[in-house]
Amino acid sequence: MKKLTSIIALSMSVAATETADAQSIQKKYEQNPFTLVYDDAITRNEKGKVNIHPVTYKLNGITIVANVYTPANYDASKKYPAIVVAHPNGGIKEQTAGLYAQRLAESGYITITADAAYQGASGGEPRHTDKPANRTEDIHGMADFISQYKGVDTARLGVLGICGGGGYTLKAAQSDKRFKAVATLSMFNSGEVRRNGFQNSQLNTIQERLKQASEARAQEAAGGKIMYAGEANPNLTKEEIAKIPTDLYREGYEYYFRTHAHPNSTFLYTMSSLLDLMTWDATADMDLINQPLLMMAGSKADTKYMTDEAFSKAKNVKNKELFLIEGATHIQTYWKPEYVSQAVHKLVDFYQSNL
Repeated sequence: MKKLTSIIALSMSVAATETADAQSIQKKYEQNPFTLVYDDAITRNEKGKVNIHPVTYKLNGITIVANVYTPANYDASKKYPAIVVAHPNGGIKEQTAGLYAQRLAESGYITITADAAYQGASGGEPRHTDKPANRTEDIHGMADFISQYKGVDTARLGVLGICGGGGYTLKAAQSDKRFKAVATLSMFNSGEVRRNGFQNSQLNTIQERLKQASEARAQEAAGGKIMYAGEANPNLTKEEIAKIPTDLYREGYEYYFRTHAHPNSTFLYTMSSLLDLMTWDATADMDLINQPLLMMAGSKADTKYMTDEAFSKAKNVKNKELFLIEGATHIQTYWKPEYVSQAVHKLVDFYQSNL
């Protein structure tokens, strides 16, 4: 009996510790005045250093909330190259997109990263709408705004898309020739995965899921409850997280709900969005891209097949490179210092050569 009591007490202690740890990590955003959750984030603007500037602007009537990063000793009378940074699916500007925007600003670029319309701190209803046309328009909108920003040389405008933002960046760059250099990191083809499942694991349920999406749209149109996909339990134990079978979703869970949690960041998207997502593909019309192209992925990423597919279809790009970050998984490229440094160094070389 004493042994059983001890086991129960130990289990309760472990659970309490995990809960306390999770709560502590989830409060990380409160410790930064800009609610940034990545390591070595800016905590205050100082003369002579990289600074962050929260901004808002309208895009098709929706208020977009963004952060602009300016280089050290920024002088508005001078001209700087600029980079648009598109965040991952479920992500926001305060996470990995902000990290890369800050690191590129440290290398002399003016950068912008914005919360997608209907997501994060940006406006738009219903919340968590996730349609490819909107996400692509977000990237065009960031280009619109940053092109008017003091000090930006519009002849030297580049773009970086991370994860889902990478897929949407490829689509935006197909038509938007303001982008003189195009880069992706851990590219995720949202349409292909929503249609076929991750690693083609849901091919047998495509019609069933399209029917669910159709019914969800009909319910919305009738004024009924909005249905959501992508819901996840934020309170899984370490043991439960460890049982998630794929690196992408297991490490993604830890990233979004533990180490880099932020209340504006969710996995949610409206079920009706699948009507658009499941008929869309980031790699369609890749032959329209003729700008210099850099696609980066972790050598151990279980999403690498998407980067490989898109890269092979970029047939009209004379200057293209597939760069593997040795040893990295998909999510590790978001935050792990040695992998982030590799990616940033490659990006700087790429942009310096092409902007």
